[in-house]
Amino acid sequence: MVINTNISALTSASNLNQSTNMLNQALAELSSGSKITSPAVDPAGLAESIGLQADINRTSAATSNISNAISFSQTQDGYLQQMGGALDRMSQLSIEAQDVTKSSSDLGDYQAEFATLQAYVINTSGQEFNGVSLFGTNSLSVTTDGDGGQFVMAAINTGAAAYTAATAGTVNISTSTGAAAATALVEAAITQLATDRANVGANESRLTYNNDQLSVLSNNLSAANSQITDVDVATESTLYAKYQILVQAGTSMLAQANQNPGTVLKLLQ
Repeated sequence: MVINTNISALTSASNLNQSTNMLNQALAELSSGSKITSPAVDPAGLAESIGLQADINRTSAATSNISNAISFSQTQDGYLQQMGGALDRMSQLSIEAQDVTKSSSDLGDYQAEFATLQAYVINTSGQEFNGVSLFGTNSLSVTTDGDGGQFVMAAINTGAAAYTAATAGTVNISTSTGAAAATALVEAAITQLATDRANVGANESRLTYNNDQLSVLSNNLSAANSQITDVDVATESTLYAKYQILVQAGTSMLAQANQNPGTVLKLLQ
């Protein structure tokens, strides 16, 4: 039996230190909700988690871009729908103006309404969405994924020849001849409008598919990241209880081991 080197106490202290470290780790994980409370815990897992989180953030940004582009397309269609109503009314007026029973005064009233609707159609061309022109000849590229992939939205130009011809100041339905000519021009504008609304619908449909795809991708990336970083509270709570008991037992045993050299005094009595 020796006094200077208490092997039992050293062993107990080492075991107690390990149990205390594990208890502290369990406390940190339970309080933070993360299994990786420091880079030393899981270096490889941390590196993978950082990459996954970056992918999630980029995917979220792309989703936001697509949502805004869908809103842009919906706004376009809203204006085109109203333009369609105006053109339909213009077409109706041009036919009614060809009624031989209408007086010149009646035709003047028809022309006044027709001109007002023309002005409305022209005004639509200058509309904007958050400072960006809704209509024009330039297509817009929308970022559709976290890697920078893009979808080019078809341009919708309400300044196209079919529209400008129907809204020109020279178009006048105050005469039967003028009304007949206006009917053909307005019909051409309606045909162009149908094509434009179809293009808007195609843009919106494609963007909706991209948005749904990113939603699934984001969920899968989040699930993968969760497997690496998130704590299983039930399991960790069980480990916490285990380490707590070990720390209590280790503390008692260390105290007992520190008392063992005292028995040497009995040999000296």
